[in-house]
Amino acid sequence: MSIDILMPALSPTMEEGTLAKWHVKVGDTVKAGDVIAEIETDKATMEVEAVDEGVIEAILVEAGTENVKVNALIAKLAGEGESPAPPPSKDAPAKAAPAAEAPQATAAPVPAAAPASVAAVPTGDRVFASPLARRLASAAGLDLKAIPGSGPHGRVVKADVEAAGKGGVAAPKAAPAASAPTAAAEPRKVLSLEQMGIPAGSYDLVPLDGMRKTIARRLTDSFRDVPHFPLTIDLEIDALLAARAKINHLLEGQGVKVSVNDIIIKAVAVALKRVPEANASYTPEGIAMHHHADIAVAVAIDGGLITPIVRAAETKGLAQISAEVKDLAARAKTKKLKPEEFQGGTFSVSNLGMFGIKAFASIINEPQGAIMSVGAGEQRPVVKNGELAVATVMTITLTCDHRVVDGAIGAKFLAAFKPLIEEPLTLLV
Repeated sequence: MSIDILMPALSPTMEEGTLAKWHVKVGDTVKAGDVIAEIETDKATMEVEAVDEGVIEAILVEAGTENVKVNALIAKLAGEGESPAPPPSKDAPAKAAPAAEAPQATAAPVPAAAPASVAAVPTGDRVFASPLARRLASAAGLDLKAIPGSGPHGRVVKADVEAAGKGGVAAPKAAPAASAPTAAAEPRKVLSLEQMGIPAGSYDLVPLDGMRKTIARRLTDSFRDVPHFPLTIDLEIDALLAARAKINHLLEGQGVKVSVNDIIIKAVAVALKRVPEANASYTPEGIAMHHHADIAVAVAIDGGLITPIVRAAETKGLAQISAEVKDLAARAKTKKLKPEEFQGGTFSVSNLGMFGIKAFASIINEPQGAIMSVGAGEQRPVVKNGELAVATVMTITLTCDHRVVDGAIGAKFLAAFKPLIEEPLTLLV
């Protein structure tokens, strides 16, 4: 029985992608875990693994094809122990499938970094599980046949194996309850440029790529649906600049150069641990209080923006944070990040100071509860002990999701963050 290989969803926001490259051809034998293709999404290029064993029977989407929809049929696999079906004769008329014929099993490939969400329909005694679930079950000595699958079509996934190892069972996702029909909201009418007075032929139209479409949709949803507000403070950073110079002198020869942004990331992480209410996300079921400060750092790349994540930043030193940020930013610009390196995060930092921007407010990156916008440090007049002086001042703006980080929590977080920047030695205590 042939198995359909479908275009996988490599991220929660992915709707389509480019099938960049095939690593197999018709007639090749593959086994679970073999890399069979490369898929380009709006944010990264991912290797894709086979879920099942068999022989490639047909490749239905050529390498280089763009805008392939998620779950579209891209290839067929003859199952284990079967021979691939011979190609139909060009002169032979197509035959209609018998009405009583059993439906074909389907299987989607999975990315090397994370299992895909579309799986094969279980048939017979065979257990359908993601490669990661198989490895975890084998390492834990668990029988896959005894583990109920909560993934699509009953596939055993990582959560099922982990639950079985703890003596529990991962509950399958319940189908959404049917609701009474409601009047559909009338979509916003978008006028063409000509209708708004800009004559045709006076501009060049650059088509939207996948990244721009995703950014437009996600940020529109966030700005519209998340009740947000800004909190702005000024910070004196002369002590920070002096400390950075000393740190880089000590690290000279090690290939590491700490930036102001690296110190800000560390200070944000420490402040979040001191004010855990600010390290939280809103969900319909409750407020998620995060165990670690996973800091997403905005990186501008060709065609848009991506936010790679420094995981558990509160546990890392400045040299490690600096090295990680440089590595993540470099791979982001070549679309070589893995999904787990840019999905999630508990808090974002966006810095436009290097462009001379004095102050700005960012849009919240859901499901995070807040995002910090960092402006340029510049010399400004300040009053100290009743006398006029000059200091290097930086303006930062915290945009908060009012459902989880209200004004008092936001102010408390900034009160914890400010001394970490103005007196950097406090990062050590």
